[in-house]
Amino acid sequence: MAIYHVGELTKPFPHTSLLSPLTEDTVLFKLKPGVTPAQLAEWSAKAKGMVGQIPGLTKLEVNTPLASTAHRGQGFNMGLVAVLEKADDVKVYAEHPAHLEVHKFREELADDTLAYDLEYSD
Repeated sequence: MAIYHVGELTKPFPHTSLLSPLTEDTVLFKLKPGVTPAQLAEWSAKAKGMVGQIPGLTKLEVNTPLASTAHRGQGFNMGLVAVLEKADDVKVYAEHPAHLEVHKFREELADDTLAYDLEYSD
């Protein structure tokens, strides 16, 4: 299992050794009291299902914070990391119907959200 932490993220072009920048959309959530594991599993599956539907979205991971650092999370107890090919893909991702559906479902589960988009290059 990969552990994501803010840091450098690059991917090689398939035909060269050059590294291209990627954009990471990190979103933290404060879950509402009473959210069930079944609700989280359904939401997580829908979120991960956006990969392949939304142009530019190459990877998406959802998880709770590491137990060793959860105390620094300021009450945010669920997170999402979406990896996009380029910064322009953030707008495409945000406005895509599949994302809007996942976003609406997330609003039913979370009281607060913090989003932070970063572009990484070599």
